This record gives sequence, structure tokens and C-alpha cells, in this order.
Amino acid sequence: MTTIKRVLTLALCILCFAANAQEKNKTGGYPISPVPFTSVKVTDSFWGQRLKASREVTIPLAFSKCEETGRYENFIKAAHPSDTIKVEGFSFDDTDVYKTIEGASYSMQTFPDKKLDKYIDSVLTIVAAAQEADGYLYTSRTMNPAHPHEWAGTKRWEKEEDLSHELYNLGHMVEGALAHYQATGKTNFLDIAKKYADCAVREVGDKPGQVTVVPGHQIAEMALSKLYVATGEQKYLDFAKFLLDKRGYTTIKSEYSQSHEPVLEQDEAVGHAVRAAYMYTGMADVAALTGDTTYVNAIDRIWENIVGKKLYITGGIGATGHGEAFGENYQLPNMSAYCETCAAIGNVYLNYRLFLLHGESKYYDVLERTLYNGLISGVSLEGDGFFYPNPLESIGQHQRRPWFGCACCPSNICRFIPSVPGYIYAVHKSDLYVNLFMSNNSEIKVDGKPVVLKQTTNYPWVGDINLDVNPKKKQNFNLKIRIPGWVLGQVVPSDLYTFTDNKKLSYSVKVNGQSVTSQLKNGYFTISRTWRKGDKVEVHFDMEARTVKAHPLVEADQGRVAVERGPVVYCAEWPDNDYSVLSAVIPQKPVFTVENKQDLLYGINMIHTDAQVLNYNKQGKIEVKDVQLNMIPYYAWAHRGSGEMTVWLSNDLSTSRPMQQPTLASESKVDASHLVKAISAVNDQLIPKNGKAQAVPYYHWWPKEGTTEWISYEFDGEKTVSGSTVYWYDDAPWGGCRIPKEWKIYYKNKDSEWMPVENNEPYTATKGVPSKVSFKTVKTNAIKLEVKLPEKNASGIFEWELE
Repeated sequence: MTTIKRVLTLALCILCFAANAQEKNKTGGYPISPVPFTSVKVTDSFWGQRLKASREVTIPLAFSKCEETGRYENFIKAAHPSDTIKVEGFSFDDTDVYKTIEGASYSMQTFPDKKLDKYIDSVLTIVAAAQEADGYLYTSRTMNPAHPHEWAGTKRWEKEEDLSHELYNLGHMVEGALAHYQATGKTNFLDIAKKYADCAVREVGDKPGQVTVVPGHQIAEMALSKLYVATGEQKYLDFAKFLLDKRGYTTIKSEYSQSHEPVLEQDEAVGHAVRAAYMYTGMADVAALTGDTTYVNAIDRIWENIVGKKLYITGGIGATGHGEAFGENYQLPNMSAYCETCAAIGNVYLNYRLFLLHGESKYYDVLERTLYNGLISGVSLEGDGFFYPNPLESIGQHQRRPWFGCACCPSNICRFIPSVPGYIYAVHKSDLYVNLFMSNNSEIKVDGKPVVLKQTTNYPWVGDINLDVNPKKKQNFNLKIRIPGWVLGQVVPSDLYTFTDNKKLSYSVKVNGQSVTSQLKNGYFTISRTWRKGDKVEVHFDMEARTVKAHPLVEADQGRVAVERGPVVYCAEWPDNDYSVLSAVIPQKPVFTVENKQDLLYGINMIHTDAQVLNYNKQGKIEVKDVQLNMIPYYAWAHRGSGEMTVWLSNDLSTSRPMQQPTLASESKVDASHLVKAISAVNDQLIPKNGKAQAVPYYHWWPKEGTTEWISYEFDGEKTVSGSTVYWYDDAPWGGCRIPKEWKIYYKNKDSEWMPVENNEPYTATKGVPSKVSFKTVKTNAIKLEVKLPEKNASGIFEWELE
């Protein structure tokens, strides 16, 4: 293993593996080399807090959840298989163990922890015992080969393209094992991972006796590329390329898993957003290592589609919960936005790789936007609360959770946050790139010579960055400082979002107190000089609150603006405003003030502006009230309880949402046969336009099918009711909900018995059309809506009104 250790020490970093590829690997590598995060010591208050929370809270929590939820027990059972064991959970539960070890390993490289190291070894003993003799390690089958997990199939790889996740498990195992080896020098995890990889290489392929399948959930492509660099064994790179080249030619052809057509023919981001981002990243890795430019061309086309038509202003990707997937072009709903935390991490991976390939700052503009907004929003500031989806609007139905049954997002956060220091710098021969701005002390090799770099800043709150440059000996190299797109007047590298104000921000750079100039190239300000110890660089970016509008084809955002300052997107949330923020209308030309609040949410800049709130009075007339609108960074929302939040603010009467007067329905207590968080949607007074499923919150009975279900309103006393209107939720053709087969209204009589109302007209149900029924007036303290679901679908409700 001496060779592996030498290669890893030189080349392996957290997310990219080609630090010395051009020197060490004749088959190619990324033109630009990352600076390993182990060379960067973050001293930043903003990111230091995040790294500390990850180290002290998130990673220990993840390990405890692996114990508590039976993740470790699965390996123990697999070491002692039996046909009486009931296989439960998800087929990819093993990966939560691997991902948490990966994150812990990254953390140990900068914060050595003997106790943690010993704990991981004890876990790996359990993992090793579960491995079959030929290397196969998939507890969902091994613990009970006669009756494996229902997603596993009757034999190895049978359902790999569907639900088994065998190669997905391998991918996370390899990534965790490489990180663990890099951190400790031990081979106990790496030996396990190599043995499983060898098993997959032997059994999966297009040769006689092999099974020709591709991953249903991609990541093995990335991991095997790293394993190739670490070991120098060509078979791993060949296997990674095989898994990409065969995609679109095997049994399952589906947009959901990006297998609808060969990868080289794809030009639009479709399907499950995490799978997609991982696949595109794997394509970049294989392209860099093989020199296959056709892969690069395909990724470039897809990236243009994402950034031009499918990217949220927060950097999130994945518009719909159905399939956790990209939507159609310009389909970017807010309240129902999925924007899975894992997808944001995948978006960072992809843009990082594209920078390493092309050397253009536009990829870091997207990466930075994602990092400061849609990614870190997925984990609480304390490190112990998580979001799976990261919506851009809420009425309180979204709360951070301590864990999830499907725990991919928390464990992914475990492995990502400790890696952040590795994204700050990069090098290429005599070029030293400064890509992110956070205080740190680093030692970086430029042209093979050590340079000590100290960065001091209060970014993202202040646009001033100081760099102390200290080469060991005087040295000639190019310091390339990224000038963010938001400074240059570009929200994202496309016309998807644009600034609406006429502000012109500027920037300046000084070396040893003297102003310097440079022609920007690929978004970088380049200082070429002979550097000496004690040289100082001062960078200044103007930083102001600005308003942003979306492309006219983004229907959800028309008549609205978002507010951002520097790289941070803001939102309005209920604790800071004593009125409905969803009803606020801001001026066409708002004036902003910025207040530093060190005692709030671990220190933030709060933005204030004047606004107006519209509401209907008891006579049904609109009244206007002047208010102050207070906004916080989007990443910090939902830390103070559940309630209203919005990123996109109305600045046009056509999109205003006047506050409604309370109604009988809105003041009722709701109960149902199927209780879920979203039950509050049925009486929130938000009604969809044109019956579109993405517009407002909804309640549903999914996954039930063909059953009779109910939902009821209980009043605080006897009320008079004579009619009902139901707005049905139907997400055909792809979703699981359809309008009901039948529906009826019941009332509770004086004997507390449910009785059908005497309706004056027949019950009807039509998609996109409110279902109204009037009936003989009843006096009651409760009303029930009974629904007969379609035989093969559930049903749902946007709103249920009473008269």
C-alpha cells in the first residue's frame, strides 16, 4: 500500500482527485488542480461556526442515529445471515454509515481525534464482518439471501437499474474509504471497498458471464474515478466509463434516472436531480482522466440548460417533489420547490469540476450562490436540524427535523461541510486562483514552491478581503482573484435572473497600498509579479442590497422581486414581521438599510425596507397599511419555529395577496383519516390559479388507493352551514393523485352521529374546476368531507371552503 499512500498524499482531495494528475498520470487529469483542504486552516467566523457545529454536533449525531436506527445492526445481521431475519428500512441505509465515516475522516484531518478514530475502527470491524468472501457487501441481501429487501431482486444486480442501489452503496463506500485512508493512513476501510469494487468489476459488464446494467442511482462513476487515481489500477476507470457509456442502452430507459438516451446525446437536465448532478459530475471526472472531449461537450450543454432555465435563485435544483426531479424549462415554483439538500451538494460538485476543466469564474458564481443559500439552508446553525427539501416559500408547513427515515441529506451534510476549505483555492502551474472569500491560513504549492497565504475578511457581510502573500523565497506567479458575477452586474451566468435596479457596483485591488489594474479574463483579476514575503493585497467589492427579477417565462415569479446582498439571498420571515409576509408589497423602487445584528442567528446582517400590507376588511373592501419589512438571510430561516416565509416579494398589485378575513373553515379544527403535516393547507385560504399543482400548498391521502377516506372541520360551537366548495389536487399525468371517484358531505347531529346533508344539486368533480355543492341548511358543530379514492390513485385537496 506504499504506492497508494504516496499517490493519495499528493493527489487525493475531498472532491477532486487530480491535484498532480498531469505529472503522475499519463492518461490525463483536470487542467487545474485543487488545493487540498488539509492545506487550508479556516479561521473565519462565518464558516468556523459551521465547521465547529459539524464537528461537535452533526457528525456525532449521525453516528448516534446509525446506532439508534439499526444501521450498524444491519451489518451484524449480514455477518450472521438467517432466513428468519426481516429485512427493513431502505436498500441504501448502508451508505449513511459510509458517508458519516467520510465526513468524520475529513474532520479528523484538521482536528485529530483519537477517540473518534478508535470508534470508526470499531464500526469498520462490524462492516468487514458483513462482507461476503468474494467481496460483495450489500446487507439488504446478505442478511437474508432467501428473502432479501423487496427492492433487491432475487439475485445480485437484478434490480440495480431500478431500486436495489447496490452500485450506489459501492460508490459511497469507496468515497468514505478513500477519505478514511487519507485521514488515518489505515487500509482497513480501503481494503473492504477495493474488494467490493473488484467484485463489481468482475460481475458487471458486457462480457460473457457478466450482467450488463448501469446504476439506478449514480455516484459509482465519481468514486471509481477517484479509486483509479488512488491505486493506479486502470480497471476502475474503465468500469466508471463503462457505466456511463452503457447508459441509455440497457433495460430501463427513463428520464427519472437519466437513462432515456445515451449520455452523449443528452442536452437537458431531467429526472431525479441528485442522480443527475452526480452523473454529470462523474462524466466530468471520466472526461478529465480519459481526455474524452465528447463528454465535456455533453456536460456543457446540460449546464447551460440548468443555469439558463432550471436554477433557483438560491442555487437549488429540482423543482418538483414528484420524482425529486427537475421540472420543465422555467418551471420553478416556490412553495412546492423541492430543491433537495443533496441536489445542492451535487450542484456544487458539478460546478467545481467544470471550473477545474475550463478555468472560468462563472462556475464558481453558481457554486458560491448554492453554497451560501440553497446548501447550508439544509442544516441548522446548531448542526442538529435538517431540511430535505428547501422551498422558497412557506406558510409554516416546513420545519427542520432532527433526522429522516431516508437519511441521505443529513449524512451528506456530514461529509460535505468539513470539505468546504478545499474549495477556496486552486492552482495551475504558475497561476494561484482565489475562488472563495473566507478567513484562513494556508500553505499552497505554486509551481512546486511553497507559498504561505493568509486571507482575512468578514465576507459575506463585508466586501473587503485582505491577502498576505508570503512565498518561501521571492517568486514570480500569477494571483488570480475571482470577481464575483454579482459585483459585475450579473446575477447568474444567463438571463434567467437580472437585477432590476440601476446600481453599478465597483471593485478595486491594491498591492502594498498601491492601486493595480488588470483586464478581466474568464472573470479573474490577475496580478502578475515577483512576490516577496510581506506582500499585501487588498480587495474591495461594493456590497449593496439589490432587487432581482426572474425571466418572463418563470411564471411563479412574475410581478415579484427577490432581494440579495453580495452572495446572500434574503427572505422575509414571520418572527421579524408582525403581519403576513405573504401579503406584503414592496415599492417599485425600494430603499434598503442594513443592520448588523450580532446577537441574532449567530450574527447576521438584517435588511429593512418600507412596504405595504393589503387586507380585506369585514365589508370586503381592501385596506392598505404601511409597514417596515425586515429580511434575514434565506439560509437562516426556520430556526425560530414554523410560520410564514417568502423569498419572492410582490411589487405589483397583480401578484398581491391581500390578507383574508377569518372564515368558518379557516377557524376550524381540522382532522382527517390520514394525518400529515400538510393538513393545514385545506383551510389556509390559499387558492390555486388555474388548478396548477405547484401554486399553493395541498393536502393528500397518498399513498392510499381505492379506499374511502375523510377530512373534517370541528367548530368552537354550533354553526349554520349550507354549502361547500372543494378545490381538488390532481397532479396527472405523472403524480399519484387524481380527482376522487366520489365525494359527499356529512354533518354531526345532536347525538354526535354523522349524517349526510340533503344536497340541492349533484356532487361533481372536475380537474381544475372547484366542486361546489349547496345543501339544506344544518346547524352543527362539525362537518365531514368523505372521499372515495380512485382504484389506482390517491386524491388531494388544495382548499375546502364552507358557506
